[in-house]
Amino acid sequence: MNHLKADPLPPVTLDDVRGARKMLAGVARVTAMEGSRYLSRLVGAPVHLKCENLQRTGSFKLRGAYVRIAGLLPEERAAGVVAASAGNHAQGVALASSLLGVRATVFMPNGAPLPKISATRDYGAEVRLHGQVVDESLAAAQEYARETGAVLIHPFDHPDIITGQGTVGLEILEQCPEVRTVVVGIGGGGLAAGIGVAVKGLRPDVRIVGVQAEGAAAYPPSLAAGHPVVVSSPVTMADGIRVGRPGDVPFALVSEYVDEVRTVTEDELATALLLCLERAKLLVEPAGASPVAALLSDPGAFEGPVVAVLSGGNVDPVLLQRVLRHGMAAQGRYLAVRLRLTDRPGALATLLGVLSVVDVNVLDVGHVRTDPRLGLTEAEVDLHLETKGPAHCAEVGQALREAGYTVIG
Repeated sequence: MNHLKADPLPPVTLDDVRGARKMLAGVARVTAMEGSRYLSRLVGAPVHLKCENLQRTGSFKLRGAYVRIAGLLPEERAAGVVAASAGNHAQGVALASSLLGVRATVFMPNGAPLPKISATRDYGAEVRLHGQVVDESLAAAQEYARETGAVLIHPFDHPDIITGQGTVGLEILEQCPEVRTVVVGIGGGGLAAGIGVAVKGLRPDVRIVGVQAEGAAAYPPSLAAGHPVVVSSPVTMADGIRVGRPGDVPFALVSEYVDEVRTVTEDELATALLLCLERAKLLVEPAGASPVAALLSDPGAFEGPVVAVLSGGNVDPVLLQRVLRHGMAAQGRYLAVRLRLTDRPGALATLLGVLSVVDVNVLDVGHVRTDPRLGLTEAEVDLHLETKGPAHCAEVGQALREAGYTVIG
């Protein structure tokens, strides 16, 4: 039996979310809510972090996946389920299927991080690598569903998924009854839609702000047009919200319940991730850090108390290393300098001595002595330095100039 039916899907209600809460008891954790003194000072009001990065499988995705699969008919469960994901949804579907005794097949792109592939397999799913991006993996999953009768578990475009994600909203209201603003990242829209249904159903006065990465922001043009609009080739490090088109079901709910959608840059995402790690001691992936990025970019725009939803913490270690460096650079804590000096014995040691006086940490040195651009007695040096911030960067530049060096880049 083909599960892809044209029948209209039921609406999502507050009672649905309450029912999902009962279904998830003993399955999904009631994740912690942590206060942030740094963000509170910045915003001028209490800021709390809803730590879905500490959820089982490392993100909120287990909630919706479990509710969706638990609601299948016996014959649908017998046919198994299939999903496509680069990481978080894959792990949520894998664990939910395992807990419910349902066979799961997950299509992942060939470039998916190895830790996420391994975790998905460890949770009990069969992983098939297909395509270079999630859209190609999703097409393969849809074809698999048509051929085998397996039920496609979409990452966001189904009422059951949204009701499961909405349980985060119920927890927010219980843990922070005085909340005035909820800030949540948006990809396809399932989490924001679910939180909107739950929070607005009980507290219509609470403002809900969605956040998208600037390079993958499909919601602003979609909301302006009044229907989902495709953003071709979305580009962002935040793979959890790198979605080119809003889902039809969440779009209608986001249109109704989300008050504003903001965008953040890659620099702001990197800075937010670094802040979560350094100040809150929380490992958060770029998509999960997007609400914090929005607070950092315009702190005066949010009425407190504010709850920022850290939606996930599944970050590839290789990406984490790059993002941390990028975040430090965005804060002025990395400095790349190119300068020319006389090629004589001890010249490089003299340069490094100047840097030691201003207490800068040299991370890398590139020393070029043979190049058509250089004179016979010249050498060029590329330095990668770790500094203490923008003021320290200025101090380093001044010290080099006073020592007679010409900085050329």
